[in-house]
Amino acid sequence: MKDLGKKIDVLTKDILPDLIQLRRHLHAHPELSGQEYQTAALVAGELRKSGWDVKEAVGKTGVVAEMGNKSGPVVGLRVDMDALPIEERTGLEYSSSIQGLMHACGHDLHTCIGLGVAKVLAKNKFTNSRIRIIFQPAEEIAQGANWMRAEKVLEGVQALFGVHVYPDLSVGKIGIRTGTFTAAAAELEIEIIGDGGHGARPHEGIDSIWISAKVISGLQEAISRRLDALKPVVISFGKISGGSAFNVIAERVKLLGTVRCLDNNLYEKLPQWIEKIVQNIASTYGGKANIKFKSIAPPVYNDPELTSLLSTCAKNFMDEENIVYLENPSLGAEDFAFFLQDVSGTMFRLGVAGNKGCAPLHSGNFSLDERSLELGIKILSQTLVMASKTLQNI
Repeated sequence: MKDLGKKIDVLTKDILPDLIQLRRHLHAHPELSGQEYQTAALVAGELRKSGWDVKEAVGKTGVVAEMGNKSGPVVGLRVDMDALPIEERTGLEYSSSIQGLMHACGHDLHTCIGLGVAKVLAKNKFTNSRIRIIFQPAEEIAQGANWMRAEKVLEGVQALFGVHVYPDLSVGKIGIRTGTFTAAAAELEIEIIGDGGHGARPHEGIDSIWISAKVISGLQEAISRRLDALKPVVISFGKISGGSAFNVIAERVKLLGTVRCLDNNLYEKLPQWIEKIVQNIASTYGGKANIKFKSIAPPVYNDPELTSLLSTCAKNFMDEENIVYLENPSLGAEDFAFFLQDVSGTMFRLGVAGNKGCAPLHSGNFSLDERSLELGIKILSQTLVMASKTLQNI
């Protein structure tokens, strides 16, 4: 394994300068979910240069690349490509050239990790099995994975790996965890219906804004007193809209928020639980409520054996002390989870904080340290090769 690691190390260092320039180009030209046309074209072109069999427009704007023995077991890598509707404030020379769009979640780096792995594996035929690299669109709206699943992108895949940048860890560190890795997530829409009236005589109407405030606080109180504290649930409202004038009692108010939960059994019960709480609060104060609970993604579950394999491979390129075993899962969501409904897999966190730290994901100030690209390529290149060898021996 060490000899393999040395080969991967040399090959990665050789391609790194070009990949950094490529990553900067992608960062400067972000594309929203489902609109990754130029990104996909660039990715497909780079893959073909390296000799990969390439399929475009898989799952709308996705790209799939394969190489190796067509009769051997298939090992997969998934990386995502889309950007976010966020105004960049980093001041980088290669900042987004498109106003209001930004790679604020590191998917530009993910894409280049995938391309780096492809170039490393193509330069040296490491395996007799088949490697499939999935460049996925629309992760940010949690739809791209299912678009690609519908086109049977995982057919024959026996192990799948993924990576996500992690601002809480410095460059040179990774975070791993077996079992539950990210939370189940849902979109919550609540409409409160009251009865309008004059703001000077609120007793003559039914104030939907007041009831909405009771719903927001009531749900938080119910979480802390009605649910098991050892099974965390988070409900956050990000948008409130309603009313027409400063002196008019609002008849309708709409609340839009998100629900996160780590326990899948509890998550399945939450729609009815939220419905009951909200309806009770609204009716107590004379109002009505319409509730819509839209599931976004299930939890990511990291397979223990594949996580252990990735950790073992990582030790070829870093000291064991830099492999952080994450104590708690994240309440963030990740549509990589949909792929894991079909195949065993694991995802790890790649440290990207530089000497001055790193702003949070989805921030206009998010700016990762590009040195993290090298480690991501090395770990995943070795892991894919070793996973394929393991499958051949089963």
